[in-house]
Amino acid sequence: MNKNVMPASIDDFELLPVIRQVQPAIVIDWLHSGVEDAHRGGWASLFYGFVFTVIGLFIHIVYGEHYLLLAGLTTGFFLLGPFLAIGLYDLSRRMENGESPALMPTLTAWRANLTNIVMFTLLLLIVLLIWTWASFGIFSHFFNGALPTFTDIVLNVITLKQPLFTAIYFITGGLFAAFVYAISVVAIPLMLDCKVSASTAAFVSLKTCVRNPGVMLLWAGCIVVLVGVGLATSFLGLFLFMPIVGHASWHVYRDLIDTSQLKS
Repeated sequence: MNKNVMPASIDDFELLPVIRQVQPAIVIDWLHSGVEDAHRGGWASLFYGFVFTVIGLFIHIVYGEHYLLLAGLTTGFFLLGPFLAIGLYDLSRRMENGESPALMPTLTAWRANLTNIVMFTLLLLIVLLIWTWASFGIFSHFFNGALPTFTDIVLNVITLKQPLFTAIYFITGGLFAAFVYAISVVAIPLMLDCKVSASTAAFVSLKTCVRNPGVMLLWAGCIVVLVGVGLATSFLGLFLFMPIVGHASWHVYRDLIDTSQLKS
């Protein structure tokens, strides 16, 4: 067990896994493990980075002149990140078990717990649609239905020309992101590893954030920075950073969740 992991506490629910409490320093270990797995995974890992990059570029090209939709779709796209990264979780799991990294088996990893993973993904899609609608509505309201340019949006944010717009947009987006993060940070790895139900996985993920608020907030910050750099480089940085985030997320799950009683 990682040295930064403290002894597991007893969970109140017999059929739920035990949630460990961890120290903030473990975040560095997660990032290091993510880099190591991305290196070991080679082209299999980079394939998923390529997928994130291509989808991001596609959204930007198709909706590049439609900023009312572009902002919502771009940020909302990453709400689906936990599902899109399932192949990376599976790749880390296989390497952890001593298997050679291979792309093909990971492409259908979701079939291991098909019903529950599909149900959870549908929830993420619903959140994506609601956020896109909310984002469109906020832009439309504050810009009087006009189509702002990217420069208009940046200037409004930087100069606080419309502070109420900036506050509402980022607070609303932050709430959506926080909700998705809280219910999904360990949910899909748990469904992949132990075949639990979608509701159980979401509850365990939420409880994990409650039990380790500071560490999970710090880890969320790391994800925001890495994804932000990826976006700032016209999505090209996602090619390298998303595999690291995906692989590291597997180690987040492994260090935080004790599934021994589920597998016994």
